[in-house]
Amino acid sequence: MTWIGLVVGAYLLGSVPFAYLVVRGLSGVDIRSIGSGNVGATNVLRSAGTPAAAAVLVLDIAKGAAPVVLGRALDAPPAVLGACALAAVLGHVFPVFLGLRGGKGVATAAGAIGALSPAPMLAAVLVFGVTVAWKRYVSLGSMLAVASFPLFAYVFGKLGWMEPMPRVLLLGTTVAAGLILMRHAENVRRLAVGREHRLGDHLEGDGA
Repeated sequence: MTWIGLVVGAYLLGSVPFAYLVVRGLSGVDIRSIGSGNVGATNVLRSAGTPAAAAVLVLDIAKGAAPVVLGRALDAPPAVLGACALAAVLGHVFPVFLGLRGGKGVATAAGAIGALSPAPMLAAVLVFGVTVAWKRYVSLGSMLAVASFPLFAYVFGKLGWMEPMPRVLLLGTTVAAGLILMRHAENVRRLAVGREHRLGDHLEGDGA
């Protein structure tokens, strides 16, 4: 029952819509009616500015990491840790507090997966940074970063650079990456026809 409660708690914490709450608190506006309508840090950037977006980014990362950190403190088995990470991402993408209409889960996944295995997450963040600096597409950087994490985790374990990630955790992170990629389907379509907005345009690319 403790592990079930932990996973449910991870989903509920993931469901807390910090982007919605911050923008609503600052301007009284529903972020879902602004820009892309996405409940994430990138859309906060265009609607409420850099400080608000930075706060949302930190909070979204923290709500992904917290359940995994708590699970480790309670000596939860790998399957439970993986379930907590996935549940937090599911909460952000399908939040019970916003009628299951949430964000794309990148920042929350970064927190959850980073808490599971920091080294491959740092490599994935590097992929994100290089991609955005090169192409200025936040969405493309986000997709490449989340897709690369399971690969980095597997390769780093094989090379002995870290303890091999248990298969159940590798599976959980792969499922989370797949979910996030599915949430970027519209971004993929815009990229394919050259209509995706770049960072610094009037409407920034929406990947968080």
